[in-house]
Amino acid sequence: MIDATIVPAVSVAVLRDRSIMLVRRGRAPSKGLYAFPGGRVEPGETLEDAARRELMEETGVAVGALVPLRELLIDSRAEGASVYLLTVFGARHIKGEPVAADDADEAAYFDLAEIERLPLTDSTLEIVLELLGGQVALPA
Repeated sequence: MIDATIVPAVSVAVLRDRSIMLVRRGRAPSKGLYAFPGGRVEPGETLEDAARRELMEETGVAVGALVPLRELLIDSRAEGASVYLLTVFGARHIKGEPVAADDADEAAYFDLAEIERLPLTDSTLEIVLELLGGQVALPA
């Protein structure tokens, strides 16, 4: 059991054709690593509202229906951050080109070969493989 306050957070794995959007984290936790765009859930927000807000703040991209993929418990106290309960959503790209903003240093779509060469947060590659391999159905 973790003796810490658990902070709800969200991220969105955005699929466009055979590419997935990733951002390079600009600050802790996971500074310098590539991950799905996301962040903390604000008081009074639903998980879905937080996911859309964070995606727009970090990248300027809009998506279709959000599909919950998994929940991850991430202990970032060693980096001076919190313990997060991260809900990861999958969604299809609808409009906008990714532009890094907020706490993202870079935002772009990457194909699998590119992703495999990037420094990634834990579980990112596993989720990418599920989405690109068709193991998860996302509404069109």
